[in-house]
Amino acid sequence: MATKTEPIARIEARITPELKAMFQTAADIENITLCEFLVKSAREAAGSTIANHNVLKLSAEDSKAFVEAILNPAEPNEALKAAAKRYKQEFGSAS
Repeated sequence: MATKTEPIARIEARITPELKAMFQTAADIENITLCEFLVKSAREAAGSTIANHNVLKLSAEDSKAFVEAILNPAEPNEALKAAAKRYKQEFGSAS
């Protein structure tokens, strides 16, 4: 938990009595307080949500196409060459 020098933030939520009873039962099973259970559960859910958001998931077919494009890139087409030329005119050379 927080030390004496750490600020403590408070979160409030309105829930049904049935949901509170379910949370309390789960906390009792784990032999922790309701507050500890809620913080632990929210931390785990937040970590999972963030991890899932930060991971790019590709199908096997998409993975093969990605690797193929990196290992054997296509030659630049006219549109890409024109875009590179406009970029160099606008911003100069990178080197």
